[in-house]
Amino acid sequence: MQVNIYYGGRGFIEDPTIYVINKITEVLNELRVNVVRYNLYEEKNGITMLPKTLKEADGVILATTVEWLGIGGFMQQFLDACWLYGDKEHLSKLYMMPVVTASAYGEREAELTLIKSWEILGGIPYEGISAYVEDHVDFETNLAYSQIIEKKAEGFYKGVNKKAKTLPTSNSAIKKNLLKTNALDLTPQESEQLSIYVSDDAYVKKQKEDIEELSQLFKGMLGNHGEEANQEFIKNFKDNFHPLNDFTASYAITITDLNKTLVIEINDKELKCFYGEKNDAEVIAKTTHEVINKLVNGRMTFQRAFMSGDISAKGNFKTLRTFDQVFQFKTF
Repeated sequence: MQVNIYYGGRGFIEDPTIYVINKITEVLNELRVNVVRYNLYEEKNGITMLPKTLKEADGVILATTVEWLGIGGFMQQFLDACWLYGDKEHLSKLYMMPVVTASAYGEREAELTLIKSWEILGGIPYEGISAYVEDHVDFETNLAYSQIIEKKAEGFYKGVNKKAKTLPTSNSAIKKNLLKTNALDLTPQESEQLSIYVSDDAYVKKQKEDIEELSQLFKGMLGNHGEEANQEFIKNFKDNFHPLNDFTASYAITITDLNKTLVIEINDKELKCFYGEKNDAEVIAKTTHEVINKLVNGRMTFQRAFMSGDISAKGNFKTLRTFDQVFQFKTF
């Protein structure tokens, strides 16, 4: 007979849950039960592979510590992995004993969470241990508490050994009749193989890279509309650029209804025009798509738009006034 213990705490030496599972292990060893313990905090990079270890067990102990709320992240990940990758047929034969200690409120709620989770997985929950521990030293040196833990361990051994019958629960009925899963219809062997892939960081990284590559490919197949939107007005400025000797300037024009900033950098005869950010531009302006459209089609000048309030601007006003000299748009 083998019992697997899955410990979901963080491994602190003062954690009373560790004391409880050590005491349970002593009792089970005396009864010649092979006890295998998995510390989830040590297995955190391979939790998705742990459901396959359930195949070796006749009984399971899920042990966790409530530090502030709930069963903790490691235990939740393990239960998630059991739902996704566990052999449900074998799970249906497994007895589970919950062990919860708490230094805050909520040990009974956490115990109930473990029980409900195991029932929904299809397993058989058994009477467990839950306790609020204010002082771990007092708890561990209390003879009465020790005897209670030993009795619970013996009871669990008898239940697993004799395949004790349990009454039906509503959670089992809900799982059977109402709960649906979007998981793939995989065999236990395929689920186990998938869990190995998921726990392989290199494999997951490669999959993410492949997905990103495909995303870029499909974006290209959908056309160049996105690129055209990102290049809007840039060609107009480049085609109508009339450089002035020894003139350097920078403009950052925010198009408010597009939530984009058109950056224009002039260095003598060199022009850079792109969408981005430039907080140190000599002229920082704000306007709308409609006003820029009028500007590049020659129906309005930058100076006129500024004077009429269609463009708000701050910075070097000499540079602002020069804008209409270096960009001479033709009327269409």
